[in-house]
Amino acid sequence: MNPKLVRQLSEITEEEKEILSGKREADYSRYTERARIVVDRKKMLDAGKLVQLRIQPRFKHLPRHWRNYINGVYMCQGETIHLIDERKLILKEGELLFLHPDAAHEMHPAGESDLAVHFIILPEFFSTAFRMVGEKENLIRNFLRDCLCEDHGYDHYLHFQVADVLPIQNLMENLVWTLFHALPNKQAMNQNMVRLLFIQLANYTDRLEGSSQSFEQNLILHVLRYIDGNYRDGQLGELSALLGFDVYWLSRTIKKLTGQNYKDLLQIKRLNQAEYLLMNTRLAVAEISGAVGYDNTSYFHRIFREYYKMSPKEYRRANKDTSK
Repeated sequence: MNPKLVRQLSEITEEEKEILSGKREADYSRYTERARIVVDRKKMLDAGKLVQLRIQPRFKHLPRHWRNYINGVYMCQGETIHLIDERKLILKEGELLFLHPDAAHEMHPAGESDLAVHFIILPEFFSTAFRMVGEKENLIRNFLRDCLCEDHGYDHYLHFQVADVLPIQNLMENLVWTLFHALPNKQAMNQNMVRLLFIQLANYTDRLEGSSQSFEQNLILHVLRYIDGNYRDGQLGELSALLGFDVYWLSRTIKKLTGQNYKDLLQIKRLNQAEYLLMNTRLAVAEISGAVGYDNTSYFHRIFREYYKMSPKEYRRANKDTSK
């Protein structure tokens, strides 16, 4: 990270001065008005904002608490120790952690060189944004849906080990940079960068760990990771052999757990990748068709139109016109 940003993040805040001066008891009125420690969104976000970044206070233990928003933590430097539903997690430099509102969260004191930034995100920020993480079932999509619906069916946290993924690190540095610069369009910039962040994270489910340890969740995670890496020519038979399961049993289980069969999941991934190539390259439609696994360009045109309600060329033109 830029040395100037590190120096700015390292400056001792007023809250940290109170802690260092001997005021060790946390002042919970900063965060909540309730008897149970539920950190309140009204205390953490300025009025009218859906997303806000805050520098994490150091030097003090944060006892078991909950929140009524989605909490993200990015480790700019050093590391911090978290207990989430009694499970210990060490967040290291360059890694990202997202917490469900219902996750019981406790955090050990951070040292002077342990620098982290927190995202305060209202669930409604994602209410119209599921397309950014794809239409297929995945841990990110399930996590966001559960936050919106106040459900408890999936993961209480998502831990992304992405310290070596340059696009994500660049986005995070840009977000941290906005903390120290007053810009007239700062809020819009932050919201758009957070959306871009989730688009990028959706491409790195192989770097993701979630809190759920159920057999079903782990199985689907393996299936989705296989599809992400083999969408061009991946076969259910090959996947079943890799996992050591009967192909017919695996097919039925995928349908039961996701509501879609293997072919549907594969096709959605291919179409999402085709959309990305249309928007980010100058490849011809026929080249994109082949790149995502469709040798028959006419068939690719047909299923693309069924899914996106327009042809590939129309989609490229319409979205590029919108982005101007």
